[in-house]
Amino acid sequence: MRQAKPSRNRLVLLVAAAAALVLGGLIAPASALTGGPVQTAATAGCGRPAGLATGTHTLTSGGVSRTYRLDVPSGYDPNRQYRLVVGLHWWHGTAADVVNQNFYGLKPLAGNSTVFVAPQGIDNAWPNTNGRDVTFVDDVLRAVESALCIDTTQRFATGFSYGGGMSNALACARADVFRAVAVLNGAQLSGCAGGTQPIAYLGSHGVVDDVLNISQGRALRDRALRNNGCQAQQAPEPAAGSGTHVRTEYTCRDGYPVVWIASDSGHQWDARDRGQQQSWVPGEIWRFFTSLTSTTTPPPTDNPTTPVPTTPPPTTPPPTDPTTPPPGACTATYRTVNSWPGGFQGEVTVRAGSASTSWNVSWRPAGERVDQVWNGTVTSQGGLVTVGNVAWNGRLAAGGTTTFGLLGSGTPPTPALTCTSA
Repeated sequence: MRQAKPSRNRLVLLVAAAAALVLGGLIAPASALTGGPVQTAATAGCGRPAGLATGTHTLTSGGVSRTYRLDVPSGYDPNRQYRLVVGLHWWHGTAADVVNQNFYGLKPLAGNSTVFVAPQGIDNAWPNTNGRDVTFVDDVLRAVESALCIDTTQRFATGFSYGGGMSNALACARADVFRAVAVLNGAQLSGCAGGTQPIAYLGSHGVVDDVLNISQGRALRDRALRNNGCQAQQAPEPAAGSGTHVRTEYTCRDGYPVVWIASDSGHQWDARDRGQQQSWVPGEIWRFFTSLTSTTTPPPTDNPTTPVPTTPPPTTPPPTDPTTPPPGACTATYRTVNSWPGGFQGEVTVRAGSASTSWNVSWRPAGERVDQVWNGTVTSQGGLVTVGNVAWNGRLAAGGTTTFGLLGSGTPPTPALTCTSA
């Protein structure tokens, strides 16, 4: 699912034009949607039938008629506060393209927990001249939240290329509105009004991106590191031709994590490791977004069995700290990070005994199915699921740990894990 690349020459001109706008002070900050820090509150759409349905909708923003695509979960419950994800298209892309890409692969992972929105840029772009595109997103949020029940502490934005630049503009100007952003091969193309408040931030970029160089993505990351009070640390990146990706999680101010993922890939949002049919990007974004717990107390529902979208559920116990494995062995511990009707997200922590160069974790599912794994390679044979290390996380020091994540269908398991190392 490689995306069409913007012309390099045209994008260079675009970057220069955007920089000129910023330096010239033409991209002015607009007032925040809430006028202050994110508040825990039910939106006007809670407690009444949905005022908007899945499809294309039109509103007037800044005197211009503009459209957005909306996806409302099936079985929508007006007494349940939903997560909201805004997906922003790339240059020459459209809102319909974002819908066709399942909102950057996130919709299949969301179950019925999330309302998705894909705004449409003017001329299929996000120059954000005089802040007009940030204002448009404000207007879309007002329209959606007046019609649907949204958790105001669980608003997220993501986008690729120019959409990544627009996601960064929202991180700069609306850090008090959005809980987090995920910027995919982005750069400062849509301005950065404000740009001093902390916001949870995930950046993903290809080391061989020949349209937007990875240095431009690093610059956006570094601003988030400063704003979020993160500790300095090395962020290793894979070599060109390695066919891998490397994830770095920084230690930051509580509640404002920063994750940086560099991959051996070009200008594409759905990067994948060599030999893997599925991209690891959707799983990483979903893992990041759902790790940011809501502070909302959900309203009572008529049906007490209806699941409430807490992410992760506050009753989920942390992973137990396994006993120190004997030399030459390893242990593995599973925890359920999030769940929804018909699916779940899990995480396995592998702990080495003595130093290892590789490891494998295996188990027999009890009715559930593993659909996707990241930070590991999965095989299944004879009812046995085995996840092995990838190139960058097999080598562990004695007592060292690493994790891999998985998405599955069915009931969250309590698997009996077997770990072997070499």
